[in-house]
Amino acid sequence: MCIALRHQFEEFIQLTDEEFEYVCSFFHATKFNKHSLIIQIGDVVDREYFVVKGLLKTFVTDENGKEHILQFAMENWWVSDYQALNTKERAGFNIECLEEVEILYFSLADKNKLCDEMPKIERFFRLKTTSGFLNLQKRVMVLIKNDALSRYKQLYEQYPTLFQRVPKSMIAAYLGVTRETLSRLSI
Repeated sequence: MCIALRHQFEEFIQLTDEEFEYVCSFFHATKFNKHSLIIQIGDVVDREYFVVKGLLKTFVTDENGKEHILQFAMENWWVSDYQALNTKERAGFNIECLEEVEILYFSLADKNKLCDEMPKIERFFRLKTTSGFLNLQKRVMVLIKNDALSRYKQLYEQYPTLFQRVPKSMIAAYLGVTRETLSRLSI
């Protein structure tokens, strides 16, 4: 499992074998079954997850029972409730496994320890956080500026394999439209 993690780090930084072995010692591997919740609204969040295999969704359900998907997390993605993790607030959304999932996780304390000890690791997480923030800004702008068809096409171009892994109702919940709207678009 740590091979995928090494590739993830090497997108931004170079680690010696010894450095990577040390970093990897902070991570723990686990598996979750399909439909398992790894974070549930109200939970105390003390872990950050790296997806080795599988697919998860981050979502909330409104007072009318409508599901709103904030994020899908597939292989080589990081996922957590970052607000809860970093502010010690309770989780504000759920993270559910849509498939059998294999993940690596570590605690915020371990992440901070690694970042304090290894500037390379701090650089990696700074660059990943910046990249994530930029992608979030792009997602918000797409939701604001583009119509449903444009959002659908852009998502398909960016993540074509996602469409074989989740039903259209989840794509609709991610795009902020109803399943019926997607059907009317003749997609």
